[in-house]
Amino acid sequence: MGYVTTKDGVEIFYKDWGPKDAQPIVFHHGWPLSADDWDAQMLFFLGKGYRVIAHDRRGHGRSAQVSEGHDMDHYAADAAAVMEHLDLRNAVHIGHSTGGGEVARYVARHGEPQGRVAKAVLVSAVPPLMLKTEANPGGLPIEVFDGLRSALAASRAQFFLDVPTGPFYGFNRPGATISEGVIRNWWRQGMMGSAKAHYEGIKAFSETDQTEDLKAISVPTLVLHGEDDQVVPIDDAGRLSVKLVQNGTLKTYPGYPHGMLTVHADVLNPDLLAFVEGKPLAQAA
Repeated sequence: MGYVTTKDGVEIFYKDWGPKDAQPIVFHHGWPLSADDWDAQMLFFLGKGYRVIAHDRRGHGRSAQVSEGHDMDHYAADAAAVMEHLDLRNAVHIGHSTGGGEVARYVARHGEPQGRVAKAVLVSAVPPLMLKTEANPGGLPIEVFDGLRSALAASRAQFFLDVPTGPFYGFNRPGATISEGVIRNWWRQGMMGSAKAHYEGIKAFSETDQTEDLKAISVPTLVLHGEDDQVVPIDDAGRLSVKLVQNGTLKTYPGYPHGMLTVHADVLNPDLLAFVEGKPLAQAA
């Protein structure tokens, strides 16, 4: 574990586990979480002999709670600073939710131009654009995101209980098996970060049009999405993204929620490994 200082002076926390000569798998977390959200994947890939890396986005987790730069350009540049500091090459970049947006911008603007990326994975990811616009009529209206901002500003602590208790993991669905530990861990990660970073991050993940980022990605790209994602609807994200990247594969999961990497790690991890190893993915149940 360590810190890297970006060009604009921000300290970014990162974890770097496993053999330094092994192929690196780099994980990019979602809003408003931290590198800890990848525990199940990092331990899994570490056990398979890979080098695993994850960092906390600026304003999140253990990274500096700076006032500025809570946008996709800075997120990608910060990720690039970590990759360059560790001199990672032939890396597989896996991003969840907002982290998927970070992966798309990093790979398009930094990773591929520098020759550092082997493959990319977008899991329940926000690209190409979440916001409803004239050019994106299937998106969500701005009032949805204004509501998120209002709830965060009114009581971040309560809001950060409501999200994981409800739609994030699908715990609001009839018959769902609810994990109090998962809810508390989501809350813990969220409350470690900066309220300002989280507030401004809503604009970053909802209003950033990443169509051109996706079009620029030529490395093999796997898009994974739950069909019952209540946070980032599959029809407005996963199904569109795979059509825009140059070499994409889509796998969907009936009934799976936004946070499927945590509550269905037993299914997702083998699929991630198969893609990394260039093997066929299992058929969806």
